Amino acid sequence: MAKKKKKTPPPPPQSVGLPAGGVETHAHLDMEPLDAEVDAVLDRAAEAGVSRVGQVFLGPEAYEAGKELFENRDEVFFIMGIHPHDAESVNGASLDAMAQAFADDARIKAMGEIGLDFYRDWSPFDAQRIAFREQLSLAREKDFPVVIHSRDAAEETLEILDDMGFADRPVLWHCFGGGPDLGQEIVSRGWFASIPGTVTFPKNEAMRRAVAALPLHAMVLETDCPYLTPIPYRGRTNEPAYLAFTAAEVAHIRDVEPAAIWRATAQNAAAYFGITLPDTA
Repeated sequence: MAKKKKKTPPPPPQSVGLPAGGVETHAHLDMEPLDAEVDAVLDRAAEAGVSRVGQVFLGPEAYEAGKELFENRDEVFFIMGIHPHDAESVNGASLDAMAQAFADDARIKAMGEIGLDFYRDWSPFDAQRIAFREQLSLAREKDFPVVIHSRDAAEETLEILDDMGFADRPVLWHCFGGGPDLGQEIVSRGWFASIPGTVTFPKNEAMRRAVAALPLHAMVLETDCPYLTPIPYRGRTNEPAYLAFTAAEVAHIRDVEPAAIWRATAQNAAAYFGITLPDTA
């Protein structure tokens, strides 16, 4: 019987050859299994060129429970908001807790991820609409950027943002997965699109066309780890280091060098979140 050939292991993220200074705009490092090895995960990210990481807390309770994980990791900044799956937890007390956290902690740079999720029936749609509007009102009152979650709800998400006066306000469309038309809707309002690892999936043709057409000044990168792991690590737990493969694929789609995408998206993220990048000169 012929011996089975051993599978060649995927290349490490640092093989992409990206310089320090990259920004991962959307990570859930307080979730299993990443929460058990936060320092090691961040060290691996740094080896792959990721110098800043946006840690997303899904509500004030998650923020209070998880913020100490990053006490000694200055490269991490925070994003906090109540996910549409938890829309029914949005009330006066939770909004007050969010407002207090925004005032007290300068590491919180944006409200998110907030929005609508009509793909899974995990929260009543009417409750999602109310929760979305109430959080947008708070973000507008505090002049905070927002990070949007929209799944199977793009049209209504746009309608609510327009109705709440968010055209030309700081809006980042998290985990962009639409086609060129949605990309144009986002860009025409002066917003940003965040590109996840799903851009590496060959069947995502509409998304790849959108990424080719988006202006580079309106684009940032994310992993949404521990989810949405890019090729060549698809099927494993995602982590910020794998952002390198997303950058490489975006560069391939746009026929430019990966380092150009890396630097431009990092500068976009720094401007959006009001963070500083390391001096890599």
